Amino acid sequence: METLHAPWRIQYILAPKAPPSDMSLFTSAAQSSDDIAHHVLVRERTCFAMLNAYPYTGGHLMVVPYKQTPTFDDLTDDEMLGLMKLTRRALNVLARVMKPDGFNVGVNLGKAAGAGIAEHLHIHVVPRWDGDTNFMPVIAGATVVPEALTELAARLRAAFIEG
Repeated sequence: METLHAPWRIQYILAPKAPPSDMSLFTSAAQSSDDIAHHVLVRERTCFAMLNAYPYTGGHLMVVPYKQTPTFDDLTDDEMLGLMKLTRRALNVLARVMKPDGFNVGVNLGKAAGAGIAEHLHIHVVPRWDGDTNFMPVIAGATVVPEALTELAARLRAAFIEG
């Protein structure tokens, strides 16, 4: 088996973290009215979608319940359904706008599982293209994201509005 490395992520891992607070980054974004600054793409009744500021690939977004909880157990059936429906909608929008060859969809529950914001569960939706792993992260210590977050967020926001 071949091992793939993502050395650009070390900057995020080693960066100073804000002291623990009662409000996660996601709760801050949820409560803010500045969707542009937080890269929020769409808001629904129980959850919202936002671009990841530290993407693995262009279009890497997260679907987040408004309720701050580390596990699925604290979500109501309605909140779970909303989370899954918005994940499906995000997949459809990304497929239409970015035309990836596939997707990674996943949840990291707990710090040991890789959750960067363990106190607020969220679903990662990562578009993938054939051959999108290349030499840049290994040789140059950089990842290539072909479009600025603000421009991509505007395109995806428009696509969510279109339906």
